This record gives sequence, structure tokens and C-alpha cells, in this order.
Amino acid sequence: MNILVNGRHLEVTPALKNYAEEKIKKFERYSSDISEATVTLSVEKYRHKAEVMLKANGMLIQAESVTGEIYSAIDEVSEKLDRQVKKYKEKLVSHRKGSAKNAAASENPASLHEEARIIKNKRFELKPMSPDEASMQMELLDKTFYVFINDISGDINVIYKRQDGNFGLIEPVK
Repeated sequence: MNILVNGRHLEVTPALKNYAEEKIKKFERYSSDISEATVTLSVEKYRHKAEVMLKANGMLIQAESVTGEIYSAIDEVSEKLDRQVKKYKEKLVSHRKGSAKNAAASENPASLHEEARIIKNKRFELKPMSPDEASMQMELLDKTFYVFINDISGDINVIYKRQDGNFGLIEPVK
């Protein structure tokens, strides 16, 4: 596994880099599918933040943690990733067996501000996949929606988490 450790407003010392790499290397034993890990460590005033993104067979597994100390942020993000990687492995096994998966618990909807505006623009490569794969990817990224290319129709679709805990699928009409 290729591990890249970046620092934002923080100098990544060799000790800090080794600590982060040791915490992330343990995920190799869970899954040989993980090809790359990107660790971003940042400091803003008294907030120390650790973000990790793992790439496994085209899937992304992401977690982040904010604490008062950088080493504890790395520990906490490692624990979050541990749960997500185990969930990913369980879903892979259940998909192979052909069993149906249960819907996740619903999240509280975010309130809208009166003067909403675009504050972040993100670009990413879309990969053809089934709605089931897209729902798994959405849960691994811990997001409420996911944009993907439907592998059957070839159209761009959006899958989202409903308030009742189920999933919704938005498909374009031609």
C-alpha cells in the first residue's frame, strides 16, 4: 500500500509521519484491495485535524477526526476507519453470497440558510456501477447522496439516503 502523508499549516516531522503510517499500515491485513492511502494532517488554532482517504478497488473509504492534539486525532481517525473497513469487508462478503442488505439508520437533515451559495466545488471521476455498489460507496464515504454512472443504462444517476432510512434513486428521463 502506498501511504502519502501531507501537512497543512503543520510541519510533518519524521516521528509524526511514522506514527501515521503505522496506524494506517494495519489496514493492509484487513484487505489486500487497499492500494493507496492519503493522510492529511492540519492545524487551525487549537483544532488538530486528521483526514484519511483509502482507495480500494475503485472505492473510496474516508474518515476524519478533529481533536485538541494531533496524535489523538490520528488515533481517532484510525478507529473510525477500522469500523468502515470492517463494514466494507462484510458488505463484500454479503454481496458475494447474494444476501439482501439492510438500510442504514437515517440522519438528521441539514437546515438551509436563507442566502445559500456555492462555497465548494468538487470534481471527480465517475465510475460505472450498479445502484447497490453506489449505495455501498455512499455509506463508506459517510455521505447522504452519491452521483454515479448506472452500469446498465449508462446515464448519470443520484442515490440518496431518505429520512426513513431507505435509499432513493434519481434517474434522468430521456
